[in-house]
Amino acid sequence: MRSYSVKRGELSDTSFPCLVVGIAEDESFGPAIKALEKASKGALKRLIKRGDISTKAGTTTLLTDLAGTKIERLLVIGLGAKSVDQIVLSFQSAAAQLKKLPSKTATLLMEGIDCADRDASWVASKWVECLEDAAYQYVEMKGTSKPKAVSLSKVQILTNSENATAVRAGVKLGVSLSKGKNATRDLSNAPSNLCTPTYLAEQAKKLAKTYPKLSTTVLDEKQMARLGMGAFLSVSKGSDEPGKMIVMQYKGAAASQKPHVIVGKGITFDTGGISLKPGASMWEMIYDMCGAASVFGTMLTLCEMAPRMNVVGVMAAAENMPSGGASKPGDIVKTMSGQTVEILNTDAEGRLVLCDALTYVERFNPASVVDIATLTGACIIALGSHASAVFSNDDALAQSLIEAGERTRDRAWQLPIWDDYQKQINSAFADMQNIGGREAGSITAACFLARFAKKYRWAHMDIAGTSFKWAGLNKGATARPVALLTDYLLSQKS
Repeated sequence: MRSYSVKRGELSDTSFPCLVVGIAEDESFGPAIKALEKASKGALKRLIKRGDISTKAGTTTLLTDLAGTKIERLLVIGLGAKSVDQIVLSFQSAAAQLKKLPSKTATLLMEGIDCADRDASWVASKWVECLEDAAYQYVEMKGTSKPKAVSLSKVQILTNSENATAVRAGVKLGVSLSKGKNATRDLSNAPSNLCTPTYLAEQAKKLAKTYPKLSTTVLDEKQMARLGMGAFLSVSKGSDEPGKMIVMQYKGAAASQKPHVIVGKGITFDTGGISLKPGASMWEMIYDMCGAASVFGTMLTLCEMAPRMNVVGVMAAAENMPSGGASKPGDIVKTMSGQTVEILNTDAEGRLVLCDALTYVERFNPASVVDIATLTGACIIALGSHASAVFSNDDALAQSLIEAGERTRDRAWQLPIWDDYQKQINSAFADMQNIGGREAGSITAACFLARFAKKYRWAHMDIAGTSFKWAGLNKGATARPVALLTDYLLSQKS
């Protein structure tokens, strides 16, 4: 992580190893940039006029040793019309450029970088988030080929006195969120021979030792058996790696205040079990625990922010393997709720660990419950990689999640769970079956979970398409939807 500071005031005669300024398509200059223009005898206007500097959103132009100034490098970013998406695109482009430069320090001028429906706090937070996203690298498993670290280590944000408090708040959120997102990426990108259910439990315990307001409890398979979690155990019993139900409790308010609960699917590797997946892209199944990783990252972010609220984070962690002890298609298991499930496909295992977790969290008398899972390939077909899917038994809750996604640009879209779909998962021999046929696969998976979430306000997020990228050297976890979840939870503070 880079270090960040906020300074009030305008540009002075101070020298800058690297200064970043934004220019909108209307080419309106504030006092600071006008001062640069004066010192450089109109260089910026000239370069814009002849096309050497573009004000189009997402473009960057690097000028070195600008005449008449003490600026070694001036990075000009085009802001376009300064819509939300254009601002984000511009920040991402600037962050990618700064990552390549040898400069160890950079100053970001806030003047002129604003958005009609976002405040200075949002702008500062998004700046930090984009810088840290660009700089992230997973190097844990690199041996002799560790990549060179990014040179940029210190970032100063220069703002006026009026916005200084808001900018500081935004920087704090951006740093906290980036720590959580990086932790999510590290867990998600870790190979399954490292990141096992036991490893996830150990990381959650370490987190609790770091933050006094957080406590971690881990249920082992014997404890889960006593609680009647037959669905969860039907998944983990095929593996030599024991399953874990990992419960993290953040207590920032009085015990009488109902907690909000987030539950993550944590299948640390998914072979499909006896219903074995094709081998060609099975390696992607290290990412079948991205839901749990996003819960971990969100809890870390909350610990950094220290809001006055109570939050419970649950990681339902197991490995799905095809051993002689694994569940078989046609098996029937009893869940913690007492309902029975006919397992017609052992590769529909995520809903089996989640359903027992959803029953378990009833004990917290939650204000809301949101589960997050890489649950269905059908979700990728429906929404691609742009939006996570939201299903809910409470439209107001679903709308709160979608609005959080809009604010953070970690976007989501609601799909239905009408009773019309429930008949697809009815079973002749048990209370339900764990698949609903070819049609509406994401919806029937959500309908399955809905049967275990009737006692509280609940939403399910399918992040199969948004949580990781699988293209060559650019592959890796995205840390979605940590930003959305954090924004949602902070908006629920009483």
